[in-house]
Amino acid sequence: MAATNLIGLDIGSMSVRAVETSRGKEGLGILNYAQTPLPAGAVVSGVIRDAEAVTAALKELWTTTKFRSRHVSLGITNPQAVVREMSVAKLPKNQLKKSLPFQVRDMLPLAVERALLDFYPLEEPSGDTIRGLLIAAPKEAVLMAVQAVERAGLHVERVDLATFALLRSTAWLDSAVEAIVDIGAQASSVVVHADGEPLIVRTVPRGGQELTEVLASRLGIGVTEAEAVKCWVGLRREEGPEVADILREALRPLISEIRSSFTYLSSSERPTQVQRLSLAGGGSLLPGLAETLANELHVPAVIADPMSRLRALDRGQHDNLERFRSSAAVSIGLTLGAA
Repeated sequence: MAATNLIGLDIGSMSVRAVETSRGKEGLGILNYAQTPLPAGAVVSGVIRDAEAVTAALKELWTTTKFRSRHVSLGITNPQAVVREMSVAKLPKNQLKKSLPFQVRDMLPLAVERALLDFYPLEEPSGDTIRGLLIAAPKEAVLMAVQAVERAGLHVERVDLATFALLRSTAWLDSAVEAIVDIGAQASSVVVHADGEPLIVRTVPRGGQELTEVLASRLGIGVTEAEAVKCWVGLRREEGPEVADILREALRPLISEIRSSFTYLSSSERPTQVQRLSLAGGGSLLPGLAETLANELHVPAVIADPMSRLRALDRGQHDNLERFRSSAAVSIGLTLGAA
């Protein structure tokens, strides 16, 4: 049985983050939040390369933070993960899961034998079929993450795609079609939804670290100094035209990836236009980013608030979470899915 206080655990490229929530009379609130850094290269674009380093970081996190539980909901980010709308045969839930490998064998870019499959219905069955989202993730990468977590003495109660957690914590539920972009260090997640129903889910191997490395190379400075300059100047030419121009150029591949998602959506069987862009993740705090994306993509852009569905925080007690509000979006969303 899952623990009362299930902890949302997000393993990023630069750090591991965990949020513990509890439900009270005023709704869901945060009990604890903490993060600890990872060695460079331990996780690359969401894929664990050094399981021992991840396990050690998790042990440290639970040693230094007064979490009340060791039961976690684990978020998975992987560029090979597939989320695709499709219709499958209407079957009882247990039979549907067994039949998925046969129904989707020719629709995946990876062999079904090497994938973990799930299906999320989007509507009530119509006739002999049901429309929903096929979810496929590389089995080896997911099992490696679960094993690294459990070797730290934790118990993985559920595994969820980080993009779905992001949707739960940041989505505005209204009539507007919204794109949510979570910009991490090495990977960015893109999910477009209509009133909470996912339309596109993607993970692209681009993030804030790429911008830092380009800036360091072009200016001939160290990566640490480049990171500080990036965070201070960002895309604001009035603060430093050379730095801003370099970052704008380095940002173009990520903007192209986001734009291609919008183009695909507008040319799909059910053409849809994105009407709003919400940004999350540590990379969303790049000065001038929201304004730049709004101009490039021709949609209003805002910084998402992943704590909007939580009860008011005691700011004195949760200063640490306030500082890392944007990077906590996935961790918070994982706990919302388990609540």
